Amino acid sequence: MSSKIILLLTLLLLQGCSAIKLGYQQLPTLSYWWLDSTVSFSGTQSAAAKEAIDKLYQWHRREELPGYGELLQRISQMSNGALQAEQVCSVVTEAQTRLDALMRQAVVQAAPVALALGPRQLSHIARHWETKNEEWEKEWLQGDAQARLERRVDKAVNRFNSFYGDLSPAQISLVRAQLAQSPWTAEWGRRDRQRRQQDLLSTLQRLAQSGLTPAQAEAQLWGVWQRWLSPTDAGQRAVLQSLSQRACENLAQLHNTTTPEQRTRVARRLRAYERDILDLTRP
Repeated sequence: MSSKIILLLTLLLLQGCSAIKLGYQQLPTLSYWWLDSTVSFSGTQSAAAKEAIDKLYQWHRREELPGYGELLQRISQMSNGALQAEQVCSVVTEAQTRLDALMRQAVVQAAPVALALGPRQLSHIARHWETKNEEWEKEWLQGDAQARLERRVDKAVNRFNSFYGDLSPAQISLVRAQLAQSPWTAEWGRRDRQRRQQDLLSTLQRLAQSGLTPAQAEAQLWGVWQRWLSPTDAGQRAVLQSLSQRACENLAQLHNTTTPEQRTRVARRLRAYERDILDLTRP
C-alpha cells in the first residue's frame, strides 16, 4: 500500500508547476482514493488509513520536501551544460536515497493498517491487479515488435517534449535507437510487474495470518521494497541494473544534442518546479 503513495508523490513531482502545488496539497486525499480503490477498506480500516497517510504527508512536507528543492536546483544548474552519464546517475542515486527515506517512514505508518487487512481486502487487491494487468497488457503487448517500439518512442518523445520543447527529427531518431537497444521488453516488463505484485500480496497475506507486531510487520514491508529494487533472482537484478545504467547514458546522450534554446527551456522549467516546492515548504 505505501508503495502507491510513493508512486503518486513521484508522479505529482514530475507534472507541471500548478500540478505540484495543487496536487501536493491534495496528496492525502488522492492517496486515500487510490489506495481504497485497490484495497476497499472497511470503515475502521478507512479511518486508520487516512490517519497513516496524513502522518506520512506531514512528515514528508516537513522533513523531505526542502531536499527536493535543493536537488532541483542542482539539476537546473547541470542542465545548462553538457552532461556525463555519471552526473545523471548521481542524481538518480540521491533521488533513490530520498525515496528510501520516504519508504522507511511509509512502512512505519502502513504496518498497522496492513495488519488489519482481512480476506476480503486481500481478494479485492488480487482482482484489482488482474484488471490493471489486463489494461497494461493491452497497452504494451499488442502488435509486433516494431509497433511496440513505436508506442514506446511516442511516450518517451512526449515526455521529453514537455521539458525540452519539440525534439528534432534527429533527436527522435536517437530516442528510437536507444529504445531499440534497451534490454527492456514488454514480456520482461510484465514478469517484473507480476513479480512485484505477488511479492507484496504474499507478504500482506502472511501479515494477516501470523499475528506479528507492528515492528515485525514493518520489517516485512521493508523487505518487499528492497526486493522490488534488487530482486533475489540474479537475472532480473542484472536487467534492472542494466536499465538504470542505460537510462543515465541515454539521457546524457540526448541532452548533449539539445540546442541552447532547449536547454534554456528545461532549466526554466526546473527553476519553476524549485520555486513551487519552496512555496510549499513555507508555513
